[in-house]
Amino acid sequence: MEQTIQGRAYKFGDNVNSDIIIPGRYLIYIDRERLAQHAFEVLGEGFPAKLREFQILVAGRNFGCGSAREQAATAIQGLGIQAVVACSFARTFYRNAINDGLPIFECPELYPDVQEGDSLRIDLAASKIHLREKEYAFPQLPDSVKKILELGGLAAYLKTQLHGT
Repeated sequence: MEQTIQGRAYKFGDNVNSDIIIPGRYLIYIDRERLAQHAFEVLGEGFPAKLREFQILVAGRNFGCGSAREQAATAIQGLGIQAVVACSFARTFYRNAINDGLPIFECPELYPDVQEGDSLRIDLAASKIHLREKEYAFPQLPDSVKKILELGGLAAYLKTQLHGT
């Protein structure tokens, strides 16, 4: 995993649930690209394509609440989203995202200041997010989580453990 994630932000509100992220009728798919074609489509026609213009999602409280579908994180990655920053995450979504290799960070202080299209730089080594002239701290990720993200998800991590690498 890169030590820095940079890109344009798309801003959501509170309680974005997994049914909004990927509707249940598409849970038959596991392919990132196939899921991404339908990600957030309930928000309006062309919404998945619009989100491809952004690299970072910023959200309010309880992002990923609702059903415990792991395809929600997969669909977000399929859109080309490199990270999600929220005030807080639903616990199951948080774990599913890490397991799928999607970097996510809790940083409630950032939320009121960010606007759609803002350029963000997330410095993982320093646990800081840069927006314009300000820095926002987020909790340091545990080394085990960093390793899972670095390898692209839990499955890849477990393979290294099984093979002793």
